Amino acid sequence: MDKARSKGTSQRGFAAMDAEKQRAIARKGGESVPAEKRSFFQNRALAAEAGRKGGQSVADEQRSFSRDRTLASQAGQKGGQKSNAQSNNGGAN
Repeated sequence: MDKARSKGTSQRGFAAMDAEKQRAIARKGGESVPAEKRSFFQNRALAAEAGRKGGQSVADEQRSFSRDRTLASQAGQKGGQKSNAQSNNGGAN
């Protein structure tokens, strides 16, 4: 029995591929999406619509932001800080 089998892991599938091959496959997935739906920051109305749909699919008692406005505020601030940091360094993380 080889090492991978003895640990209960597999040498098959996406996770076992090298990082460059994973990126190439992921890139193809992104290219298959129409340009107008590729990025929410290009279309704020599309982003808002998606957010509404997501919010409607969650039961009221499961909506943590509607129950805790401080948590919502902190999340918004964190997102804004990350967005600003990305735009200030050319989009790199």
